[in-house]
Amino acid sequence: MTEVSGKSGRHAAGPGSLPERNNGAGRHSVEQPDDAVTEVIPVVVQAPVAAADEPAASASAAPAAAAPAGPPGETRLAAKRRLRRRPRVGLLVGGLFAVLAIAYGIDLFVSSGSVPRGVTVAGIDLGGKDKGEAEAILRDRLGERSEQPVAVAIGDLRSEVVPVAAGLQVDVATTMDAVGSQPLNPITRLTSFFTTRETDVTSIVDDAALTAAVTDLAASTDRKPVEGNVVFEGAEPIPVEPAVGQTLDVEGAKAALIAGWADENPVELPVVVGGVAVDATAVDRAIEEVARPAVSSEVVFTGRDNKSAVLRPELVGAVLTFVPDGRGGLAPEYNREAATAILAPQLAVTDVKPKDAVIAVDSGFPRIVPAVVGDMVSWQKTLDQLPALLDASGARTAAAIYEPVQPALTTEGATGLGIKEVIGEYSTGGFESASGVNIRKVAEVVNGAIVKPGDTFSLNGFTGPRGLEQGYVESGVIDHGRPAKAVGGGISQFATTLYNATYFAGLEDVTHTEHSYYISRYPEAREATVYEGAIDLQFRNNTNSGILIESFGNSSNVTVRIWGTKTVDVESVTGDRYAQTQPESVTLPKGDDCVASKGAPGFTTSNTRIISDRASGNEVYRHTRTVKYDPVPIVKCE
Repeated sequence: MTEVSGKSGRHAAGPGSLPERNNGAGRHSVEQPDDAVTEVIPVVVQAPVAAADEPAASASAAPAAAAPAGPPGETRLAAKRRLRRRPRVGLLVGGLFAVLAIAYGIDLFVSSGSVPRGVTVAGIDLGGKDKGEAEAILRDRLGERSEQPVAVAIGDLRSEVVPVAAGLQVDVATTMDAVGSQPLNPITRLTSFFTTRETDVTSIVDDAALTAAVTDLAASTDRKPVEGNVVFEGAEPIPVEPAVGQTLDVEGAKAALIAGWADENPVELPVVVGGVAVDATAVDRAIEEVARPAVSSEVVFTGRDNKSAVLRPELVGAVLTFVPDGRGGLAPEYNREAATAILAPQLAVTDVKPKDAVIAVDSGFPRIVPAVVGDMVSWQKTLDQLPALLDASGARTAAAIYEPVQPALTTEGATGLGIKEVIGEYSTGGFESASGVNIRKVAEVVNGAIVKPGDTFSLNGFTGPRGLEQGYVESGVIDHGRPAKAVGGGISQFATTLYNATYFAGLEDVTHTEHSYYISRYPEAREATVYEGAIDLQFRNNTNSGILIESFGNSSNVTVRIWGTKTVDVESVTGDRYAQTQPESVTLPKGDDCVASKGAPGFTTSNTRIISDRASGNEVYRHTRTVKYDPVPIVKCE
């Protein structure tokens, strides 16, 4: 309890209390050092909280005015000081905002008409530059870049593309539009001092030129996968390392070039990679397990009469190859044709070859010379032993397997052909000596030919080439309507003789061609010419029996007989000449290439073949062929 002194006006307030004086208003003040005065705030006793069932205090009991609430235990003086600080903070914040607004406005005003800060195009810094200047820089730098080679990466390969040659140029106007204008967002403007923004280049594209450039790249960079394999160099097996293939994605490559040509970095072009099925491990295994044993020593096939065929190690590579086995490995393959080509000649002397039955004309009658059954190495069966022999580490020898081989025409087959009489025959003559050589040669080749029922005979196909190597000589021919000379000349006389023999035998005419102008020693509209590789004479055996061609010649004439079984009779009717044409004169340089001719008129005529059944005499076939012959030119050699 505070004691109050009445005389002195001082109150005892306990130890350490300050002097107190009356302020004239019934209040007491405490003396402070330096005469500072501090108002004493009466102690406010907080009323107890009313219980839930007690009535609330009346409104009249509340203070008339209350200071804003502060932290618990805050004094009235502290609250007043806190209230005096609030306006100062507000003024500070408002001032700062005003400064920033002014700075924002100045920055926006100063940068108006220029490229936003931090903007780059294809690595070129354009930020803050006047748009006209920036456009000029872009046009200059990227225009220069479009004319320089751009490195491209195509899988594991490298190449180059010149953009302008590939139809690529910068679209400056559109690219500048993409750069944009000054941003209004203050945060964007502030961060632009510390960040960059890359704007893509927009290109003008000539699609045809770009497609052509990429296609050219594909031609030089595409490759097929290389499977792991084994090949042989002599007797040494060599591994083929596997390599993946790649195919350039043309459309993807075009898109990549459009997007990246202006950058200074190499452009990655997409490829489709083709894998391989056989890896290096499988190759090594094939070498050690198959290839090396195969070339370790000779493989020998023994034949009759102490003869043998040897496959030497250095020839194994022609026989043994490898293919993927579908399980990641290599499977050996054995080329039987190649092996036969190597081995068969070595045992050919032990073969007994088959011989066809022959129908020979002896003393005016056909006679059958019996066929011979062959006895030859069956290389198909013999080579069944080859894989085991190439894998063997010891003896590598096996016996060749022989089998009988039937002839194409057996004795029984020849007998059944029914060749017993002449069914057609014709002879011609009047040829000069060189032509006679060729005529007799071709007659010798064709003599004895047999045509089975239903088969077609081709003169060019049966004789094959008719050149100097085959014994033919140079003689007269017709070249482009004029007499000339060539190797094999005169064969047309044999063709005419053969054609007439088949004509009277009643055989079917498949194809034949008359001479371009008429030759007096031949029947009109019933003759034929041939030329190797171009003009052929063909007929079909349309009888039920086989036919035999007998042909022979001497110094003055050539004869062809057709043997078979005669069932028809043939009549020939030649028509009158009409529509004659006169020859022209031709003058050529004198020499070996010029054959003089007096000429002859051309004309048109016809021939009718009438075929009758021999047994009944009834007509079974009639055909008329009309032929136009050109005039023989008058050739003068001067």
